[in-house]
Amino acid sequence: MEVSRSFALLGVSANLITYLTGPLGHSNAAAAAAVNAWSGTASLMPLLGAFLTDSFLGRYRSIILAYTLYVLGYGMITLASTLLEQPSSSLADGIDYTVEPSSLQVSFFYASLYLLAIAQGVDKPCGLAFAADQFDPGHPKERASRSSIFNWWFFSTTAGVCASFIVVSYIQENVGWGVGYGLLCIIMLCTFLVFLMGTPTYRMYARTPGAESPFARVAHSLAALARSSGFTKRHHMMHDKEEDVAAKSEEARRVLRLVPIWAACLAYGVVCAQVMTLFNKQGRTMERRVFSGGFLEFPPAALQTLGAGCVLIFVPIYDHVLVPALRGTTGNPSGLTMLQRMGTGMAVSLAAVSLAALVEARQLQVARDHGLVDDPSATVPMSCAWLVPQYMMMGVADVFAVVGMQEFFYDRCPMSCAAWGSHYTLALPVSAGSSVVPSSPLLTVSRVAAAATAGSRITSIALTSTTSTGYSLASAPPSLCSTLGWLDPTSTIAARGLHELL
Repeated sequence: MEVSRSFALLGVSANLITYLTGPLGHSNAAAAAAVNAWSGTASLMPLLGAFLTDSFLGRYRSIILAYTLYVLGYGMITLASTLLEQPSSSLADGIDYTVEPSSLQVSFFYASLYLLAIAQGVDKPCGLAFAADQFDPGHPKERASRSSIFNWWFFSTTAGVCASFIVVSYIQENVGWGVGYGLLCIIMLCTFLVFLMGTPTYRMYARTPGAESPFARVAHSLAALARSSGFTKRHHMMHDKEEDVAAKSEEARRVLRLVPIWAACLAYGVVCAQVMTLFNKQGRTMERRVFSGGFLEFPPAALQTLGAGCVLIFVPIYDHVLVPALRGTTGNPSGLTMLQRMGTGMAVSLAAVSLAALVEARQLQVARDHGLVDDPSATVPMSCAWLVPQYMMMGVADVFAVVGMQEFFYDRCPMSCAAWGSHYTLALPVSAGSSVVPSSPLLTVSRVAAAATAGSRITSIALTSTTSTGYSLASAPPSLCSTLGWLDPTSTIAARGLHELL
């Protein structure tokens, strides 16, 4: 299921901007804004989906609803793209006249697109939680198998993403958009049918009839903890049953104990942001030809497949080699405790960004030696093979940290909030951590400072944006702007390419 879900969703999102600027005829700016709006909606919808799953629907019924919406959404987007594939008419003067899509056709396409965002919001929080529910945590052998399911779930996600990049994008651009989207619809329909066939074998988590919402229960637990502590205990204990107060207080403490661990995971989100920004920009200014002196040059973003490939290789090694070896040493059925696994991943990610910093220092030194610091279009004579270790280390770090976070927060959250815990206690640290330190501006400042050391006085900044939009330093900390006195915090940064600074 997870392979199909990630395969299908990436089949839409990875090439969406190409479709919007092609068959739909949007401008680059309009297409970028549309992609951002849809991506933001798809990222926020699981917040609502987790609440509905844990409070009302339950995980099984949520999956049924989600895949019904998936099939409907992919069917609609297939129909929309097929209707838009109208052949152009050629006149005697040799000019091709294509029919612009009508507003109704465009609206139908966007309706199908946002239906997929809603489906993802319902499905994403409960898929992994439902899979983990199939294992009894009280049984030692099943508990070890449950730990393994988190590894293979992450493996499946990565496999689906890699396959989608290779297969779907090729079909969409070389065979037809309707065929590409239709393939996704067929895959999701088959996946839905297979899931339904397995219904008699599933372990269902049933809510107690008449039980309050898990989020309301957590709120009441926090209130009970406050009432039962300090001097307030004398006034309220007589009105509450001691057993109920003790149970609620313990549940509240269980949730509160997760907060500092969740906050510590923000640091990992900061590191994850560097893969799409710092690592990518390092590769853009390095030698990327496949053969020395050859004409074939691969894009810097292609290096990101190294991390995904490392995940596909390392998950089986971890599950079948490292876990049995560590089990004999630690006595833990999972090899490492969940916190040890998370800490190991964070340590590996720290080593990866430290290595990236050393490579960056080396790259700047080579640029200075060849007099390229002030040449915006120059390629530093340094092979991009220098970046391979840091990409692979981040892949290994994901296997430890990301999977460890998923398992830890699923295990430690109250059972009634497992869907929320397994998704959002992982998603929020990564996304929020990426926002805490906006890595692209920091990368720019570091390279502006490097250029300044070479005698350049920079008064304007250029950034590369995947959405072809501009950036502004108005939100930068005043202390940073005052330290770099030649940097105007209110200036707008045009998206003209970061390489113009090098």
